[in-house]
Amino acid sequence: MGTQHDAPDGQTGVLDAAGHGALDGLRIADFSRVLAGPYATMLLADLGADVVKVERPRIGDDTRAWHPPADQDGTSTYFLSVNRNKKSVVLDLTTDAGLEQARALVAECDVLVENFRPGTMERLGLGPRELRARHPELVYCSISGFGSGPGAAIPGYDLLVQAVGGLMSVTGDAAGEPVKAGVALVDVITGLHASLGILAALRHRDATGEGQHVEVNLLSSLLSAMVNQASAFAVAGVVPGRMGNAHPSIAPYETFPAADRPIAIAVGNDRQFAALAKAVKDPDLALDDRFRTNADRVAHRAELRDILTERLGADGADHWSAVLLAAGVPAGPVNTLDEAFAFAQNLGLPGIVDIAADETHGRHSRQVASPIALSGTPAQYRLPPPHLGQHTAEILRAPHHG
Repeated sequence: MGTQHDAPDGQTGVLDAAGHGALDGLRIADFSRVLAGPYATMLLADLGADVVKVERPRIGDDTRAWHPPADQDGTSTYFLSVNRNKKSVVLDLTTDAGLEQARALVAECDVLVENFRPGTMERLGLGPRELRARHPELVYCSISGFGSGPGAAIPGYDLLVQAVGGLMSVTGDAAGEPVKAGVALVDVITGLHASLGILAALRHRDATGEGQHVEVNLLSSLLSAMVNQASAFAVAGVVPGRMGNAHPSIAPYETFPAADRPIAIAVGNDRQFAALAKAVKDPDLALDDRFRTNADRVAHRAELRDILTERLGADGADHWSAVLLAAGVPAGPVNTLDEAFAFAQNLGLPGIVDIAADETHGRHSRQVASPIALSGTPAQYRLPPPHLGQHTAEILRAPHHG
């Protein structure tokens, strides 16, 4: 188990974890950049995998230049968010020498991850069919925006997928414009799907000795992640629309204005609604025919919202959060990100971890903790995000590379 250390600003996390990671011995050639692929490989690196990040000369991963904000070295915080525990090697894939170095690296790896536009790796002689013919045990993961068929030429940007994939159509106020999520959520979801697919393929390889080609794309990942909204269309032909912070099937399940700032209230059953009614000193609400069941409350959502808005306006969000949680009603203020980290810390959950300076370049890094808790092989924070090409000499010195 790792040890607990205090990080700056009172945040804590497991640092420099001793012992073995769950994925120790697994080596990944990471040809991906931006977000979905790097997020997937960072999750695997946190669990012990040795990830070699292949980057372009001079430029590297596009997100290195996506700033402000940036760290003390001028590297964007965007890049830093998904590239810890990795080694950076610069390879020029436009040259024969660079391609030969890439093939030698892959020969030493269990997994290859790439998110080039479909067809690019094939043109370079690094496609799944060619590499798996040489290395049948290789797990090859391709991440694309819209698959390798007719959508192969469409650039896979998160904003675009949120738009064409329907997420923006259900996000925002009914009378307003469609709105994207505040982070590149589709990339993150796709990265999760990629890491799951890789682990499943490795499980199969361990049983049979055979690798396989794992393919995930942003559009399919989003459609799957739309869950109840997508099911409403698939099963009942319902095309959902924007409802602000309200829920199409549950009420009250949205934000309300308290005296100082909004509060979220998530009532999932009749018992919780009765507790809510009592907590706002209007117990008869639970007996009102308009609000007796969830279906009734959904049908009379606007009337219920008006009543609760009046009651909740009498005090602040923190007051109501304490009162409602004590009554068994899920509720909480709409926090800013600093407040969210403080909230996690108060609950004893890991928030920010502090990775010690790297011996080679002296970089110190604060990172958001891994959300995956394993009792025997916890996440490890071995390396801060690398400088461009920081490990090129080390990687290319390996025996296989000559």
